[in-house]
Amino acid sequence: MANRIGVEAITFKGVSRGFSYAEVGCTRGELPGGYRHIRRRAVIGRGRACFEGAGDRLMRWGVQREAGVGVRSSVPAAQPGVEVVVGWGPLSWCCRVVYVVNDDYRRGFAYGTLQGHPESGEEYFGVLYDPTTGAVYVEIVAFSRPGRWWSRAAAPLADRVQRLITGRYLRALRESE
Repeated sequence: MANRIGVEAITFKGVSRGFSYAEVGCTRGELPGGYRHIRRRAVIGRGRACFEGAGDRLMRWGVQREAGVGVRSSVPAAQPGVEVVVGWGPLSWCCRVVYVVNDDYRRGFAYGTLQGHPESGEEYFGVLYDPTTGAVYVEIVAFSRPGRWWSRAAAPLADRVQRLITGRYLRALRESE
């Protein structure tokens, strides 16, 4: 297994695939037209220690795992260019990390769908720290649309599943009561 997937993709047996959409990196700003959009944020705790802990968990795929989404990667934490296998139940697909954010007030990463994924788009997972209030937020930003004929037929179900999973993502990093 390679440390970074791309040239020696663990799930593609050496075949690297391109992104399934052209708007790579657009979760950083204005979301592109022609896609379903998600922008959700929730308070998960307070203080610098909460931010640091949540940021570490998030960067190590904790949002996905704690929401019940399976993640397989050749590296323990998100890095640009790393391919990951994400799945729910018996279904799984590949994505590639597009970018990572790591500064004093924000931690996060976005991954995008690769060719062959049933959806086409990108999703950003972030933790934000507001130093004026001490509040810590988890943020999910995504754009997606069906990428295959059969996923277009199942689009209403995919929309419901995406809303369900986004809600789970928002709850995944909350501090223990």
